[in-house]
Amino acid sequence: MEEEEVVVVGAGIAGLATAVALRRVGIKALVLERSDGLRATGAALTLFPNAWRALDVLGVAHKLTPFYVARKKSYVTDVTTGAVQEIFFSRNNRSSGGPITVHRKRLLESLAEELPTHSIRFSSKLISIEAQGQAQQGPYIISLEDGTVIKTKVLIGCDGVHSMVARKLGLGEPVKSGRSGVRGLAVFPEVHGVGDEVQQFVDAGVRAGVVPLNDKEIYWFLTFNSSPKGEAMATDPEQIEEQVIKNFAKDFPPIYAEVVRHSDLSTLTWTPLLMRLPWDLIFGNVSKGNMTVAGDAMHPMTPDLGQGGCSALEDAVVLGRHIGKSYIDNGKLVPAAVAGALEGYVKERRWRAAWLITGSYLSGWAQLRGEGWLMKTFRDVIFYRYVFKKLLQVSDYDCGKLPLLNEPKKTL
Repeated sequence: MEEEEVVVVGAGIAGLATAVALRRVGIKALVLERSDGLRATGAALTLFPNAWRALDVLGVAHKLTPFYVARKKSYVTDVTTGAVQEIFFSRNNRSSGGPITVHRKRLLESLAEELPTHSIRFSSKLISIEAQGQAQQGPYIISLEDGTVIKTKVLIGCDGVHSMVARKLGLGEPVKSGRSGVRGLAVFPEVHGVGDEVQQFVDAGVRAGVVPLNDKEIYWFLTFNSSPKGEAMATDPEQIEEQVIKNFAKDFPPIYAEVVRHSDLSTLTWTPLLMRLPWDLIFGNVSKGNMTVAGDAMHPMTPDLGQGGCSALEDAVVLGRHIGKSYIDNGKLVPAAVAGALEGYVKERRWRAAWLITGSYLSGWAQLRGEGWLMKTFRDVIFYRYVFKKLLQVSDYDCGKLPLLNEPKKTL
């Protein structure tokens, strides 16, 4: 049986960022990833100011900013009327003026580079968790599919929407939001000619967008209301591309279909959009003893405010701060002190995460419920001009810093 101080389950954004945050405060963590390499599902993601503040703390932001352009505004086109609206992002969004869309793989690699060799173990699928100690609050015996057994003092689940660690804590399963999403990365052999503007297109029950990453690559997405009986989701990339163009983008401006046609088929995904019910997060067990969750394992949400990955980076810094302070104060990981640290982490994150879930869902509801003149008027006249700007203020958030290893202890 192997023994570890801290095990992080999942090498996505939350898992890698959490391991980096812990390393910054002197704690070594073993990251277990079920895949055989870094997962890049989703191709790209937009990082708002709250994410960049977290990346600054983690020491990673400087690796990414030279490759991408900040966005100051987005254009939203009503495909029925042809009306175009401009949405300006907050003038306070970093010195460059707005959110930045990055390749997901580059973000993951930038985080992974900050970790020691062999601290990420791939092809390590978790199959069981056994809690020991008084009231089963740790340590934890975790078993992997390949027969490996690991004993750890602290267990952090960053294992995604269908988290085994979340189930062990007793959190309710995520529910369907009533929407589905398709996303991909278009690669052009020459300059794509779209410029660097973010463009979105809305119709009754459908919202789509294109976000240029550079002169040759464009991230694109599509969200739509799922049918009550559930749609037959395509799994073959060529079928996904065909269905998007023929069934969803037929009324969109030609540029959208042109972008989709240039997709790198390996990047295409079509999935139902899941979310955790906010009250499950508010009233449920997000930590128990020395076990907790972060990222999608804690707060899966719809992508309508672009806060999934951003909030995962926040989680990592906050978790690293609370555990790190306990570690520095005690000179080691003391189980009772770590349990208190995790309670502090949950207290700090619970209500913000619940609000992000709620705000994201309401944002998607307002943008996709475009049937009838009343809802279209609300969406075009009220939501985009006033409400959406207010909702975007959630990105103007500072998750704080990490404690310094040589920081003097405070005395009463």
